[in-house]
Amino acid sequence: MKGLKKIALATAVAAAPFAAHADLKAMDDSAMGNITGQAGVTIELETKVSIGQFKYTDEGSFAVNDIVLGGAGVTADGAAAGYTDLLDQLKIDIDVEDDGDAVISVGTLDGNPIDWGMTVGSMELLAGGTGSDSTTLISNMSGYGNLAQLDIRVDTATDRLQMDVLFNVVDMDFDVEFLGIGIRDMAIMGATFFEGAGDPYTDNFAAVNLEVYKGSGLGASTATDVLRVDINNIVMDMSIGAVEIGGTSIGSFAIDNLAITDTKLAVYGH
Repeated sequence: MKGLKKIALATAVAAAPFAAHADLKAMDDSAMGNITGQAGVTIELETKVSIGQFKYTDEGSFAVNDIVLGGAGVTADGAAAGYTDLLDQLKIDIDVEDDGDAVISVGTLDGNPIDWGMTVGSMELLAGGTGSDSTTLISNMSGYGNLAQLDIRVDTATDRLQMDVLFNVVDMDFDVEFLGIGIRDMAIMGATFFEGAGDPYTDNFAAVNLEVYKGSGLGASTATDVLRVDINNIVMDMSIGAVEIGGTSIGSFAIDNLAITDTKLAVYGH
């Protein structure tokens, strides 16, 4: 918080001519310390977001249509389970530590995981950005789950954004339309979900640890100042209730102890 003290001092100096006319009194160090020593900011939030279309255009376009994000109740299955359509009970704590690091923690007012839900009408590729010729990649997407942890740190020593996330997907359905494949009742849970270890977090929530920063390309790449995403660890169990081809199920699938580690991405234009 030392930086805030310097800003406050500079502001006081700049305001001195006005103080002479307004009979203002300078604050002593003790009073200044009471202001700069506060613990941070808390934001309480409830919301529901709808987007008609998101479109990325290069020569052609990629469009995502009819997006809804809110509580688990925005989906039919979530509503049937008794959830509302609001992303609610959110509490966001924001602190700036003594070393300048920004720390953001997303939690809940009632101590329970945050229920979320989303629906997407379709994802399409559009020729020339006009839609005169198009391919629907995914349609009829609907899913809900829970967020148990979202901790974000902006580290001033390394200039990296660090994220730790615990989440699950209780149920998700979608169609891969251009391949004629339907995915039903997909779930993503913790790495010990199938074993039933008894730990509420490792059983029920997939864990993600990653870093985002500006860096160089990978290996022999000569790219510089690229967007780097380092996925240090993702651990989860995954199940799919049914995979449909031509409207008929060909069976169910399960993936136990899926671990994605030491994965690095470099993203830049060409």
